[in-house]
Amino acid sequence: MVKRSQTASVVVELPNKKYFTIGEVSELCDVKSHVLRYWEQVFDNLEPSKRRGRRYYQRADLELVLEIRSLLHDQGFTIPGAKARLSKGKASPDLTLKDDDKNYTYHQLAKMRAENQEFLTYLQGRY
Repeated sequence: MVKRSQTASVVVELPNKKYFTIGEVSELCDVKSHVLRYWEQVFDNLEPSKRRGRRYYQRADLELVLEIRSLLHDQGFTIPGAKARLSKGKASPDLTLKDDDKNYTYHQLAKMRAENQEFLTYLQGRY
């Protein structure tokens, strides 16, 4: 199976296995194993199963690691930003706004710009 990262042109070929060791995930995702262990502490939804002290990642865990890597390395998110993005379920960039949402957003931005302009005029007259 081939997994494409949504934002980068990275193509990762996933072997047809149920479980992956941390070393295999490290190689497939091009992330060091200590980074994966850190991400397990930071990202609550990344929980590989552990047996006899060894970590075993399933395909869903591997896809999540690829998504986290994409957010942090390719898209430039911070860890808190990536956590927020994943928790909102907006990790895939192909989500689009409806026309009503675009209009609302546009009007909100126009209102904010007018308020900022009014405040700037006030400050210029005051000082």
